[in-house]
Amino acid sequence: MSTPYNFKKVEPKWQKHWAEQNCFAAHDDKPNKYYVLEMLPYPSGRLHMGHVRNYVMGDVVARSKKAQGFNVLHPFGWDAFGLPAENAAIQNKTHPAKWTRENIQTMKGQIQSLGLSYDWSRELATCEPEYYQHEQKMFLDFLAKDLAYRKESWVNWDPIEQTVLANEQVVDGKGWRSGVPVERKLLSQWFLKTTAFAEDLLQSLETLKDWPAKVTTMQHNWIGKSVGAYIDFKLNDSADSIRVFTTRPDTLFGASFLAISPDHPLATKLAKDNKILQKFIEEFKALGTSEKSLQTTEKKGFLTHLKVASPFEPDQLLPVFVANYVLMDYGTGAVYGCPAHDERDYEFAHKYKLPIRPVLSALPHGEPLDVSKEAYGGEGFLCNSGFLNGLSIEAAKIKAIDALQKQSLGESTIIYRLKDWGVSRQRYWGCPIPIIYCDHCGVVPVPADQLPVTLPEDVTFDKPGNPLEHHPTWKHTTCPKCKGKARRETDTFDTFFESSWYFLRYCSHPTDKAFDRSITESWMPVDQYIGGVEHAVMHLLYSRFFMRALSACGYLKLDEPFKALMTQGMVCHETYRTADGQWVYPGDVVFKEGKAYSTKGEALKIGPSEKMSKSKCNVVDPSDMLEAYGVDTVRLFILSDSPPDRDFDWSEAGLQGCWRYVNKLWKLLDEVTEKYCGSSGGQPSAKAQAVEKRLHQTILAVKQDYEQFHFNKAIARVRELSNAIEDLSLDHKDDLAVAYESLKVLLQLIAPMMPHLAEEAWQSLYKESGFIFDAPWPKADPKLAAEDKIILAVQVNGKMRGTLEVDKGLTEKDLLELALNMPTVQGAVADKSIRKTIVIPNRVVNIVV
Repeated sequence: MSTPYNFKKVEPKWQKHWAEQNCFAAHDDKPNKYYVLEMLPYPSGRLHMGHVRNYVMGDVVARSKKAQGFNVLHPFGWDAFGLPAENAAIQNKTHPAKWTRENIQTMKGQIQSLGLSYDWSRELATCEPEYYQHEQKMFLDFLAKDLAYRKESWVNWDPIEQTVLANEQVVDGKGWRSGVPVERKLLSQWFLKTTAFAEDLLQSLETLKDWPAKVTTMQHNWIGKSVGAYIDFKLNDSADSIRVFTTRPDTLFGASFLAISPDHPLATKLAKDNKILQKFIEEFKALGTSEKSLQTTEKKGFLTHLKVASPFEPDQLLPVFVANYVLMDYGTGAVYGCPAHDERDYEFAHKYKLPIRPVLSALPHGEPLDVSKEAYGGEGFLCNSGFLNGLSIEAAKIKAIDALQKQSLGESTIIYRLKDWGVSRQRYWGCPIPIIYCDHCGVVPVPADQLPVTLPEDVTFDKPGNPLEHHPTWKHTTCPKCKGKARRETDTFDTFFESSWYFLRYCSHPTDKAFDRSITESWMPVDQYIGGVEHAVMHLLYSRFFMRALSACGYLKLDEPFKALMTQGMVCHETYRTADGQWVYPGDVVFKEGKAYSTKGEALKIGPSEKMSKSKCNVVDPSDMLEAYGVDTVRLFILSDSPPDRDFDWSEAGLQGCWRYVNKLWKLLDEVTEKYCGSSGGQPSAKAQAVEKRLHQTILAVKQDYEQFHFNKAIARVRELSNAIEDLSLDHKDDLAVAYESLKVLLQLIAPMMPHLAEEAWQSLYKESGFIFDAPWPKADPKLAAEDKIILAVQVNGKMRGTLEVDKGLTEKDLLELALNMPTVQGAVADKSIRKTIVIPNRVVNIVV
């Protein structure tokens, strides 16, 4: 009688053994290194299914590589600073540190229950001084290398969270966490000079062959290289000029106005004596600073009394507007408008009844294109443009820039959309910026021997704004230079600062420095990085910058942090609502005859499957699923449903199907190992020989599936193999031997995905003494793995007429005979004479008539 599979006993048993034996420790002194890493989580306190999917995929990679003989580094840590902890402190009347550390312990227990192969000896939390003291030193080194600086600038201000947001943290004009419209505010901020590496960051994207194209495209667009020209438009009433940047100097003859940003120094000067302009600028300040937020805002302008001369037509004077769609931090903060060939300028010109003059035609020296209904931004040839007439756009750009340079009215240049990274945040729960302000000495870096600058524990959150600014003593200190009274910087670092180098600290973690260079360089770059595509711009771009900045400061020699990247899809679930629109949790839904009802009996409307979120109550608690079905069943379901880069639909039916398979596989393993008494050395049946062949084909295919993240395919292949084994007669001794050996190999193939069941069967049923992942990875026999059949294309006069499944190795004569017997070929040939035949072995037969 088979013993039922008891996951509640098996899973904690093996998790305990793995931990006691320190099975997943990485070894710095051993070769064949492989570094796999999932993006570190924020310790919110509860594990969700998105976490589970992410970590299980990383675990499969780590376990499969370890089983194949690699020395695997698979660490874990916590992105532990951030505003949510401060918000929780206010709501729950607790301290952010206490709230964070308690959450870490809770989530760590949940994560360990998944049986993940982490090297917990390398665990880190970014909120601990032993971690952030090293990034304080990095910042000081960046400062010394002119890669960090302080300036006054317009920033995105989140009025709810009372802090600055980077442009990347503004989504549709709103704070990425608070969801409220951001405001513009002028503040002194600390910046990291990401623009110092703009070109390298852009060009190096070509080397990231194992990154998703969508991610490299997003970074390419964000860096935004623009080749163009600076042009000086002379003011008509003075010797001064307004400098403009443009990527289209070829359209200068179509210019009808010039627009400057409300933040432009000239706008500030004009507004001193103009209250209407002052009000216009104040309205502009209520908008966000991101380009996207301004693009979606209604285009508005304020007409000044100024006019500028068109460079190539000095007698033509263009009006100067202050316009709300012009960004001060892109180019020069001034643009000229060519409405006929720019959608934004076209909208503005219509609004203020400005001339729209087309300067492009479809053909050289042709008629101007019709722009009466919309702007034309495509290719063409210049017209209405004097010495540029008849030229292509690219040729006209070159000639226009040459003419501007000869007249000292402009010059060619390159600019980037990428801006320097503002890292100052006005909050308590973050890494203190190690700077001191002295009335006599100015800005003074904290000496390295005084690091870390730690946070005070006795803070209060009873006032709006930054608790560090309100603290009665912490900010008051002594100047390291003159020993006089001084004040600490009360801003803390953006939390992306911590997550931009944590993967280096995993490699080695000495106390006296951030990491050991030789050990870290031996592990880096990360061979396989796994995380959400939502970090494509911020985290991934900042991490790439950090590698270059640290290399410039002598920490290590490394450009790219992540060799391969996999971005997983979202975990989704159906949504349920009551008649009055209230969301209902899946656990409170029952189904009767295909219809959904609440546990109270109220009929529910079933909505589409969407990303799991608390706001729509369509979340499933991993703990409940693990308690009901066990870790391996949940892992199997998560991996088998869809490719990992696609969204994954959670369903109870799918989970139950995996649970049935887990029990079916265990029963088969138990029966086969119980009956097996050793091979008789006889002849397996034809069916058993087919299983042997399938086994070796599966070994090859599954290894490839693991490497390509095709976990769903790997599971499908293993299930097909187990079904074939199940179909063998266990009363036939030689077939039983095939079943026994095939199942043993199957355990190794499936162990990365179902580690607890595999380990239990390996040692309890097969009586192996060592762990399954320490056994040599199965090798396929090339002869047995080779396909016996091939698919052959059959053509008549090069046109496809069908395919043939044939045995490998047939002669050309045999292949031709089979092709000619196909009805579709006979119909195509009919009474025509065959002129010649072309046979390409294993590929195609082409009959020419």
